[in-house]
Amino acid sequence: MGLSYDNIIDADGHILEPADTWERYIDPAFRDRALRISKRDGKDVLEIDGKPSAFFDVKVLTMLGAMGKTTEELVSMMEQPYPGNAPFGSMDPSERVKHLDSEGIAKAILYPSLGLTWECEVTDPKLSMAYARAYNRWICDFCADTGGRLIAAAHISLADPAGAAQELERAVEAGARGAFLAPYTLTRLPHAHPDHDLFWATAQELDVPVAIHPMAEHPKIRTYQRFDGMGAAGWMQNALGMQGPQQAFYGLFQWGLFDRFPDIKAILLESGAGWIGAALDRMDTTYATSLGDNVPLKEKPSVYFKKQCWISGDPDERALAHIIDYVGDDRFFWATDYPHFDHPGNYMEELEELVAPLSEKARNNILGESAAAVYGV
Repeated sequence: MGLSYDNIIDADGHILEPADTWERYIDPAFRDRALRISKRDGKDVLEIDGKPSAFFDVKVLTMLGAMGKTTEELVSMMEQPYPGNAPFGSMDPSERVKHLDSEGIAKAILYPSLGLTWECEVTDPKLSMAYARAYNRWICDFCADTGGRLIAAAHISLADPAGAAQELERAVEAGARGAFLAPYTLTRLPHAHPDHDLFWATAQELDVPVAIHPMAEHPKIRTYQRFDGMGAAGWMQNALGMQGPQQAFYGLFQWGLFDRFPDIKAILLESGAGWIGAALDRMDTTYATSLGDNVPLKEKPSVYFKKQCWISGDPDERALAHIIDYVGDDRFFWATDYPHFDHPGNYMEELEELVAPLSEKARNNILGESAAAVYGV
């Protein structure tokens, strides 16, 4: 069949950062504490703040570029040093543009891989800001000479709200078109807590969309670990990994973000999208009862979602087509997650199947029109 729309946008692609990215781009005062892959006892180790990562075996990191690989191939890749057999377009901007061309994709909004590991282990707000700033410098350089084909999203940590606002402003000036947050905070304050208002005010003033994106989570807050042994159940861990970002997203409503900042643009990424219809129904229903009395919103939650929120769906979400019209076809993006291993590699075929039953308007919105409008690309 083929997709006739000419501005297809991957709303959530990934790159494999070189292992020395943070050492090269971090502020000199923090260089000895930079995220890095180092040798300890003859073995590669992911090092965070001068210590081996408490949660990551460096072998797992080579799997970040293993989209479409078999179990046997994954085992083989884990014996290689990071980044392993990095797939085409995962580490070089000119290659990534050629990869987009081969898939018929016009643009990709890019997110990290190594950079998704550290925020659950860094407890020093100044170091959190330094790590985020280093990555943002690098990703803006990575995307700079691609004619707008590759789009940088800045990593922002809310560990220091004033610093987060400053870094957002700096990153946008350097070329970032969006920002993203971990689905948790160092302080355990919800993202929309008033203590973070300076950041949200800055995002609104700059007209920068802010996404919540899954990241590595500390075992103490992993929602799927209420039963013993679930941390080792990789399939279930991945299937339930969306619960943390979903909770963070619900919190934007509970804490009244959208009335305080009526022009903020909030996005939920890589957390599924087929559930959002039922979620909005449930939020609206409970908002209309006494349970909604302590929710500081002037309107029911679905009203804000349909004005200020967007969500990305995976091409393999067969149920998604059935709720798009109900929620609003201009609220959805699609994403590849390329080159991460937890999605199959035939995403363009699946994307064709996903949009085939939709109207032309809905199809174009999902393929790229909505993302283009939100990110100004």
